[in-house]
Amino acid sequence: MSPLARSRNLITDVPGLRVGNVADASICSGVTVLLPDRPAVAAVDVRGGGPGTRETDALSLAGTVDEVHAIVLSGGSALGLGAASGVQSWLAERGIGFNVRGAIVPIVPQAILFDLLNGGDKRGLAEAYPALARRACEWASDAFDLGSVGAGYGATTATLRGGVGSASASLAGGVVVGALAAVNAVGTVTIGDGCQFWAAPFERGGECGGLGWPSTWPEDALSPRLKGAAAESTTLAIVATNARLTKRQAQRLAVMAQSGLARAIYPVHTPLDGDVVFALSTGATAIPDTPDALARLGTCAADTLARAVMRGVYAADPVATGWIGPQSWRERRAATAASLGKGSLA
Repeated sequence: MSPLARSRNLITDVPGLRVGNVADASICSGVTVLLPDRPAVAAVDVRGGGPGTRETDALSLAGTVDEVHAIVLSGGSALGLGAASGVQSWLAERGIGFNVRGAIVPIVPQAILFDLLNGGDKRGLAEAYPALARRACEWASDAFDLGSVGAGYGATTATLRGGVGSASASLAGGVVVGALAAVNAVGTVTIGDGCQFWAAPFERGGECGGLGWPSTWPEDALSPRLKGAAAESTTLAIVATNARLTKRQAQRLAVMAQSGLARAIYPVHTPLDGDVVFALSTGATAIPDTPDALARLGTCAADTLARAVMRGVYAADPVATGWIGPQSWRERRAATAASLGKGSLA
């Protein structure tokens, strides 16, 4: 059976990865943790103008450490940066980390998104994230839900509720590429005020409703729709592969994968966003050490990330009690269908 035939269409189709999502509806926020079974090579590329991160300097090409033991995406803005501490303590208790003459130091990079204006009780928020992160580690699995889960629970875009999305793809030679995104963009993932996605040409198998692009584009389709103000938005992403990469190659993979955000979000990489893309390699499968091979891998990563962004918004739950924010894609789709007299097509 081919890797594609076994696919869940999740980042965990890359063998050796697990994902845990935990959210707290009372605070309208949550945490997503990616756990590799073994230390992995990782890199990061930051394009947004207002990022919030932790331990990303360790991933720089000038850094000494060549492995990570988890990657954390979290809500809470700067108040959520304690989530990585929860993951570090969970890993250290299990003897997982960078060994410094017997001392175990888990390397856990993290990026956060702003979700402080979406409802819920935000009192004592900083104390909540380490505990949420530990639970995410405990519950991590190769199968997980999408939409209003984990770091994407409180996420929004300019016009719709955001969420956690994931997708995967296979290349020749047993190479698998996966993407995970927490979509909280200042822009939109849909065209105008409709239901079609900017990244529709990259959709596979009707995974996001199969609507394609509009037959007639709205006149104001290219007029940017923006939410909020500075420091209120961010799309966080991880692309992963079993292809064996050096840190320098992983850095190029992260750079190329950013194109996936540009295909799925309009506008993107603005001064109002904190967009961050991590790249991770488990190193299980050798690939040719050529620019061509890396270019093909990066192209696939960008396409897969665009699909993950779509899936995160497509899967978001309808607005719940206590939520302060835009409607979900499914609510918009139902309203659009009802206005045409066709009932719900969501």
